Amino acid sequence: MNAWSAAALLLIAAGFSAALWGAVRGSAVRRLAGLCLAGTVTGAVFLVLPMAFGRASYQDLALALAVLSPAGVLVFTRFVGGSERGPEAGESEGPQQEVR
Repeated sequence: MNAWSAAALLLIAAGFSAALWGAVRGSAVRRLAGLCLAGTVTGAVFLVLPMAFGRASYQDLALALAVLSPAGVLVFTRFVGGSERGPEAGESEGPQQEVR
């Protein structure tokens, strides 16, 4: 095992355990931070593993993850969090019906 493989193993062991602990415990903000940390650790692992295997083309996956991970967290937050706003003043939630 070379030094790059050991670094990837350390990142997986320490980074993912911290991300998993943050993602399953605490408030919604803490779980979201755990999800962000998991994306960051995954990107770092995908940058270290090509050095261990000697294949530079695998680094493209890390670059794609670096772009998509923050956007994925924002989409996750939007769909899980829902809309905090209620109906505007003077508007009702359903269709209007006339009372006679």
